[in-house]
Amino acid sequence: MELILLGSGTGIPLNYRASPSLVLVKSGDPVVFDMGPGSLRQLTKAGINFEQIERIFITHFHPDHTADLIHFLFATRNPYILKRRRPFVIAGPAGTKKLISRLQDSYADCLSLPSEIMTIEEIDVSEKAVKDYPDFELTACPVMHAPESIAYRIKDKSGKSFVYSGDTGFCEEIVNLAKGTDLLILECSFPDGNQTEGHLTPFEAGQVASLADAKKLVLTHFYPECLRTDITSQCRRAYEGELILGSDLLHISV
Repeated sequence: MELILLGSGTGIPLNYRASPSLVLVKSGDPVVFDMGPGSLRQLTKAGINFEQIERIFITHFHPDHTADLIHFLFATRNPYILKRRRPFVIAGPAGTKKLISRLQDSYADCLSLPSEIMTIEEIDVSEKAVKDYPDFELTACPVMHAPESIAYRIKDKSGKSFVYSGDTGFCEEIVNLAKGTDLLILECSFPDGNQTEGHLTPFEAGQVASLADAKKLVLTHFYPECLRTDITSQCRRAYEGELILGSDLLHISV
């Protein structure tokens, strides 16, 4: 599996870090995780046509993870694009259908698409959810951030896996989801000593990776406060495996 980190920042505008988004480039069409503002523009930088997106998985409903859904739906509605568009799916936690419906209502039919083109799926994580797709298996579980927040684990046919946390605080659920994974992509919002509920510091991210025995750790979702500190040293207090500080358009092999 090949991944591209489209956005490694947050909702705070930075000229070198876009808002959260990740794309899985596989044998079929691309699969996107989260779609913060500017994600479609980042896709063009990565050489990926947004018309080819097969699935979009949302972790939670905060604007820095969802705002470019508006752009995506509006661009897809273009008549020249719509007539050749293959069906796609937007999936996420309970409430995803309501989110899309409210966006469509707010924009006075500018975001409406035919039902044969767009399907919306809600993932039930009352118990750990496992779903089979043609190219991969997806496992989702709740994490500690917003009430609806979920994280994802993707396993391909070869058995390789990666985990994408979305936003989360330190919790047993993300550790269990990441057990033995080849690649763990964790948010890392604030520096050690500035813990914020529902988010991870570098040390806490390292603890999650260490407890999960993750083979490789990629940190992302940096607020400016975190970027002004020595993220690597803080994380190394808890994690000895391969460590990468995420950046926009970073290519990662699993």
